[in-house]
Amino acid sequence: MARDKISATKIREMTIKELKDFYAQKKPEAEDIELLTADHRKGVQRLASRLKRKLKEEKKLQQQWESKEAYCNKLRSRGYERICGIDEAGRGPLAGPVAAGAVILPPDCYIPGLDDSKKISASRRQELAEEIKAKALAWEVQLIPNTKIDEINILRAASLAMEKALTGLNSEPDYLLVDGEMTINSSIPQEKVIDGDARINVIAAASILAKVTRDALMVKYHDQYPHYNFASNKGYGTAEHIAALEKHGPSPLHRQSFQVVADNAVNGQS
Repeated sequence: MARDKISATKIREMTIKELKDFYAQKKPEAEDIELLTADHRKGVQRLASRLKRKLKEEKKLQQQWESKEAYCNKLRSRGYERICGIDEAGRGPLAGPVAAGAVILPPDCYIPGLDDSKKISASRRQELAEEIKAKALAWEVQLIPNTKIDEINILRAASLAMEKALTGLNSEPDYLLVDGEMTINSSIPQEKVIDGDARINVIAAASILAKVTRDALMVKYHDQYPHYNFASNKGYGTAEHIAALEKHGPSPLHRQSFQVVADNAVNGQS
């Protein structure tokens, strides 16, 4: 059915399956749920309860989005149109690269459920990453390998990844919102935002792209170095990972400048 409105009479005439199919294609309004709840059929009442929960969740997600978009709206009111969120992923692991994402979202964008990448399941992060890429005005992810991390230290490597992600965008932003306390070498006006990936949508988007990209790479590395179970730990220092380091020594992917890795370097390489 293509109609936006549905009457109590029409609900009574429709089967439960027809109603389910109808609301699979149409967002219910509060009035719809009242009509469905009033129907005597238990299946229709269960449908009403389910739709009510869905509507409540959608409203909650919309409110969360609007709350996290408020600061960007304030910047837009000051004339900044292309606001870029920047964040890194993988600063703490013992192995693998550090990644950084840069994202510019359009003012009318809405991506329900966007949040700090660490608070979202791997499968949901992947779904959100695809939606971010489809809706963003511009996005970029850059990686700095473990060898460069050892050469310049992890903080400088993370900053370098952010700068490379910024310069890799195909559209130049006019304002930067950078997660954490790092400053990027750029003439573009910028602002540091503590816990920005949990507070501002565009930073959360950058966080998700960086983490999804890095995690996928660590899964590939697992096939080369299965001893360390990178597919599971993504290079972080889990008990299993440290035990593997103690037994096999570090791989070429390990960050030799990290103390735990250096302590086990005497065991040789796998």
